[in-house]
Amino acid sequence: MKLLSPKQQQIIRFIRGFCQDFGYPPSIRDIMKGCRLSSTSVVTYNLNILERARYIRRHSEVARGIELLNQSALPGSCIQVPVIGQIAAGEPIPVPTVDTWDVTAAADTLEVTRDLTRGRQGVYALRVKGWSMVDALVNDGDIVLMEYVTAVDNGEVAAIWLKSEREATLKRFYAEKGHIRLQPANSHMQPIYAEPDNVDVQGRVIAVIRQLA
Repeated sequence: MKLLSPKQQQIIRFIRGFCQDFGYPPSIRDIMKGCRLSSTSVVTYNLNILERARYIRRHSEVARGIELLNQSALPGSCIQVPVIGQIAAGEPIPVPTVDTWDVTAAADTLEVTRDLTRGRQGVYALRVKGWSMVDALVNDGDIVLMEYVTAVDNGEVAAIWLKSEREATLKRFYAEKGHIRLQPANSHMQPIYAEPDNVDVQGRVIAVIRQLA
């Protein structure tokens, strides 16, 4: 699932509202005016992205030939997820613990489809910094959707709080004899070993979102 930019989300909402109000799709010029975009070429560029992402289908032979496809474009099928911080996929970096994050007061939110959260509760989002999870298809700059849990199975990608260091990191979790191994998914990086009582699980990754241009 690719994340749409705010501009592309605005276009989807405008198309949906226009269809509801008038019973037919908007023209490119309608979208330009309704979304206050600078030109029809900007509209066309973003419509092309939406079509590649299968949110819409365009019928060039039909006037106002824009058809909404993806269920995420329909009323009630999207939810807002709080983006509550940054986490390192590399060396740990200091971030607040989930217990101190007020997800209801998050300044930044992300609109995602309900199927992306799979009905889970306590879902939040983190921006990824670093390259230690590239082999798990988690890149620097990606956004990970997290389910807030306090325990994970071996091999799951989790947000880990290292209590004595007061730092957090995103790694594969392995509970081994006498220690916890936090394993990067990058052959050039070494695992982190920690005492079990120094480790708090703050959530498991349930989805990775890459920003479209």
